[in-house]
Amino acid sequence: MKLIVAKERSFPWFGMDIGGTLVKLVYFEPKDITAEEEQEEVENLKSIRKYLTSNTAYGKTGIRDVHLELKNLTVCGRKGNLHFIRFPSCAMHRFIQMGSEKNFSSLHTTLCATGGGAYKFEEDFRMCMCIEMTIAGCRVDLHGANQPVQINTQLAQLRGGHPKHGAKGSCPNSHPPGMALHIADLQLHKLDELDCLIQGLLYVDSVGFNGQPECYYFENPADPEQCQKKPYCLDNPYPMLLVNIGSGVSVLAVYSKDNYKRVTGTSLGGGTFLGLCCLLTGCETFEEALEMAAKGDSTNVDKLVKDIYGGDYERFGLQGSAVASSFGHMMSKEKRDTTSKEDLARATLVTITNNIGSIARMCALNENIDRVVFVGNFLRINMIAMKVLAYAMDYWSKGQLKALFLEHEGYFGAVGALLELLKMTDDQ
Repeated sequence: MKLIVAKERSFPWFGMDIGGTLVKLVYFEPKDITAEEEQEEVENLKSIRKYLTSNTAYGKTGIRDVHLELKNLTVCGRKGNLHFIRFPSCAMHRFIQMGSEKNFSSLHTTLCATGGGAYKFEEDFRMCMCIEMTIAGCRVDLHGANQPVQINTQLAQLRGGHPKHGAKGSCPNSHPPGMALHIADLQLHKLDELDCLIQGLLYVDSVGFNGQPECYYFENPADPEQCQKKPYCLDNPYPMLLVNIGSGVSVLAVYSKDNYKRVTGTSLGGGTFLGLCCLLTGCETFEEALEMAAKGDSTNVDKLVKDIYGGDYERFGLQGSAVASSFGHMMSKEKRDTTSKEDLARATLVTITNNIGSIARMCALNENIDRVVFVGNFLRINMIAMKVLAYAMDYWSKGQLKALFLEHEGYFGAVGALLELLKMTDDQ
């Protein structure tokens, strides 16, 4: 297989991670375009670049995380900025439609996507990205059910009459002549999400965050007044336990960039937190759920060790403030009547986070790994969960386990997809 040199890889450069709750998109904006390249650049490519880089919001739900932008990167010999964009997975159809409207499929490009949605929305990409053509009023399917969506021909325009479907002389499933000949040079390339996650994480950590470290931890996590965010050098990352918290949770033991295994996982993740909060509090967004949780007190909902023992359970080293039963107070009608929605949101967050922390600690012990890296969009703007995880790792391991976090929490899968695009071969 022959590697395509990056300069030969035509723009645009995208990577996508289509998750169960969020779609993450990374876009490389070249800043070293020559006069010759600019002259040859097609209008819809200019339009796409301008649209993505001049806006911070797209419609009602799309967001560009400007604070995460990686500036002045050199990627395969090209200088530019890396942009990070997210929107709800439920808006995926609108994104595909937008790509169709901006004639994305006319570009000679490969779209690398990872996550479950790369499979779930594959047929939507095929249909909406113009992967069909109309010839003499007949639709000709240019892809088989299991074939790559790749068509190499020129965009043309058909002229003619407008026979109705099923009319004499027309073909089944025909489109009216006179419509544009929708012929694309687009390939949707599906990638393994865990491979992309690891490769993306290692790459972003290696380039740093605009001169600052990508990785950090919390010092003194048990003391709210003394707790501080500190940079951490991840130059020698192996082995590490990688805990990816998205809609659900996957736990990976990583021994090198190409040697890892999925140790376990749990269905109780970020999707569970938001789903339960919506049911219990009536909130509608992740941001709203976290805002409510920040104002709540989980001890009004959870039954603690001291509620059972009157204090610490000293024999087994259990502090009185430890949770003995999540939502345990809700068995009491009196407690239910005095509990606020904010308390319920906080208890839901603490319950999900404690469960993830417990699983991570057990996996770290079983794999004999003392470094646990937490990533995923559950941690986005979620300082409460990060500090709970940091405290849990430190306390229950007696200081032997360190919880590490990364600035670009949920974007590593999309970055890994972009990296795969840049090293793809032309004879796959």
